[in-house]
Amino acid sequence: MGLNNYLSHKRTAVLARQQRVADGTAQANQLHAHVTAEGRSGIRRLRIREHQIISDSPHDFAGFNLGPSSPELQLGVLGTCVTHIFEIQAALLQVPLDSIEVDIHGTIDPRAGQPGHEATPIWPHDIHYEVQLQSSATDTQLQTLFDAVEKTCPILNLLRNPQQISGSWVRQSTSATTTAPTASAHHPEALHA
Repeated sequence: MGLNNYLSHKRTAVLARQQRVADGTAQANQLHAHVTAEGRSGIRRLRIREHQIISDSPHDFAGFNLGPSSPELQLGVLGTCVTHIFEIQAALLQVPLDSIEVDIHGTIDPRAGQPGHEATPIWPHDIHYEVQLQSSATDTQLQTLFDAVEKTCPILNLLRNPQQISGSWVRQSTSATTTAPTASAHHPEALHA
């Protein structure tokens, strides 16, 4: 099944979701991800629903290079979201697409925050993405599609707009018989989060 055939299927799903929103039956989805650091290797195992992704550092940063680093994953997440929103918007706008490829580049500097590099961001920056499209659509249709993606892509807009993110920590018992977390005197509310 080519991409245009898939977009027809996607259009049916998107229109059904829009109808649930209009009917008042759609609800917000609560998202959850869980990450553990594996002993002896330090790799990070990311679990989302029934899926797992390994994140690791390159060899020069005490890693085994078994998976992408967190900054690389962030660029990848941006790329997958941009690609998916292109599919959604192309389906809605009925713009024919034979293929979509998204290429993302960014910079992360290990010198960030160090003497002489105090102004260098510690986060990925100078992020740029380029979408390569094969389509029989006109340039005007493709620009309209691009504008719709820029407006509605959740991860693109998450990164572009300031966010409030809260964090806490909980001390866990080292006892082999106790597996439930115990409240920390510093953050007792963390057990209720």
